[in-house]
Amino acid sequence: MNIKFRLTLMSFLQFFVWGAWLITIGTYCLNAKHWTFPQFGAIFSTMALASLFMPALTGIIADKWVNAERLYGILHILYGLVLLYVPRVDDPDTLYYVIFAAMICYMPTISLSNAVAYTILKREGHDVVKVFPPIRVWGTIGFIVAMWTTNLTGSKANANQFIIGAIAAIILGVFAFTLPKCPPPRSISKDAGLAEQLGLKAFKLFSNYKIALFFIFSMFLGAALQLTNMYGDSFLSSFGDIAEYKDSFVVKYSTIILSISQMSETLFILAIPFFLKRFGIKMVMLFSMLALVSVANH
Repeated sequence: MNIKFRLTLMSFLQFFVWGAWLITIGTYCLNAKHWTFPQFGAIFSTMALASLFMPALTGIIADKWVNAERLYGILHILYGLVLLYVPRVDDPDTLYYVIFAAMICYMPTISLSNAVAYTILKREGHDVVKVFPPIRVWGTIGFIVAMWTTNLTGSKANANQFIIGAIAAIILGVFAFTLPKCPPPRSISKDAGLAEQLGLKAFKLFSNYKIALFFIFSMFLGAALQLTNMYGDSFLSSFGDIAEYKDSFVVKYSTIILSISQMSETLFILAIPFFLKRFGIKMVMLFSMLALVSVANH
């Protein structure tokens, strides 16, 4: 099997296993379970909490002791097994810890998938800058397909969405063990201090005001995105409580409607090289922020 195709399949499944429930967990918690907004907000925040420490820890493990593709596979299998437990959970407090465990397994796989792809492509003699973007686009396509699958199977308001994600995650975990080996590069010296081993020295970059400014605006953009992910599907689905909208297309296929966002992302990812070459990173970021402000005002 062609290595590009295998990495494309990995990218597709990487985001399929997330898209199966990320957009619709709000509908499940708020509309189906009737839990409160603070309870759901706490559950959704586990994604950010896990992201604070797990990528660094798994990065150290992959750098020193375990092949990246094996660690990647193990984490996805564990992630799938945790998701399989979700249908048994009937209270928000328990679901908080279950989703937190799932995010501890899943969030580091995003960076690991990139590391695996980069390592394999470089070893095969490919130009990563040219070859990787089309592979990564299939990740977004996988996210879209997962959203459509959840919606069309009638799973957006029940726990089946987690089962869909779990099955795909376990398949991806097993598939990861068939990828070419990515042994630990041991790029961190044995004599390195704890701060360097944990990647904390990267915070020195914020002494550069341009980097700090870029980070702040990126944080705002990310916050706006997560608000849509959290409440978008729940908001559209809530119109089903109004008699005249109950059978409307938007209510029935709210997740598919929201996938338009990911579709536009796919197109713009493909267009980024052209715009970067023509306008530069600063202008591209400015265009993005102006577009966000324009949409927010409407």
